Amino acid sequence: MAKPTLSMKPTGWFQVAWSGEIGLGAVHRMKYFDREMIAWRGQSGRLTVMDAYCEHLGAHLGFGGHVEGDAIACPFHGWQWDHDGRNVCIPYEDRPNRGRRMRTYPTVERNESVYIWHDVGGREPYFDVPDVFADFNDGSGPADYYPMMRLYRPDLELHPQYVLENGVDFAHFKFVHQTPIVPLFTRHDFDGPVSYVDFTITFEGDDGQSIDDVKSGVEAINGGLGAAVTKSWGMVDNRTISAITPVDERTSDVRFMVYIGRLAGDDSPRAEARAQSFGQMVIDQFAADIEIWSHQRYRPLPALAPSESKGFTAFRDWAAQFYPDETTIERSTV
Repeated sequence: MAKPTLSMKPTGWFQVAWSGEIGLGAVHRMKYFDREMIAWRGQSGRLTVMDAYCEHLGAHLGFGGHVEGDAIACPFHGWQWDHDGRNVCIPYEDRPNRGRRMRTYPTVERNESVYIWHDVGGREPYFDVPDVFADFNDGSGPADYYPMMRLYRPDLELHPQYVLENGVDFAHFKFVHQTPIVPLFTRHDFDGPVSYVDFTITFEGDDGQSIDDVKSGVEAINGGLGAAVTKSWGMVDNRTISAITPVDERTSDVRFMVYIGRLAGDDSPRAEARAQSFGQMVIDQFAADIEIWSHQRYRPLPALAPSESKGFTAFRDWAAQFYPDETTIERSTV
């Protein structure tokens, strides 16, 4: 029988910072998945995320710990730990403690963001973090877009799955965003750990419109439950990244990023101002969703309307793979 709440420790890639927050030699404190962690960048530029408490006597390396070359030194007794979590120096001994190791996390920097791999069973990563440019295979890159605009909301009472379910929720546009959009889904691909949802956009009253007539649409790639990227074309050329990371058994941090496309041959201040306005509009629409999600409670067996059942059932069946074995999620039924 399904539990009334979802585990807050799903498997996958989850954003823990933006790359620019952690400069050379910096130590960054954070808490995710009920664990105190630090991220630090060695002088080589390599970034490491590890548990925060020193294996010697338990000092928190985020309070006074400092980077020396490509190791982090504990503020308590100066023990140094390298990027693999191995002890490489005890200042008052002839050799390090080779038997102890700090827990480190597989880490990827992509699209100006820092992601870690989380799995309660200790499995290595078996899928990749989606890239908001490369994974759409259209030759676009950051130079084709204005700099990223960001939203960050920490410690919200919501689960990552709430956000990802939005991708199959066609009915909320009118009521949350006051937009009479009617998505026409052209792809629901939930065969692997990375899923794909594409839809074109029509509007209420366009009953005779076919998919071939539509000039706007959205392509979404979900890399597990922690990170999703979208490409929107037509009305406003934009790319988004949404990343939701559990902090503890109750709350998550939400990060949302927007890129607005540049108009070919127009680098005027007016064009940039227009792009900023569009970007803020996209962020405001996402913030309206956050207001709903942060007060939502999970329904294992929701009272779905017939037209909703196919999308939500496919999504929830796919999402079940990312939870620890003790968590079961029943199929949604009408």
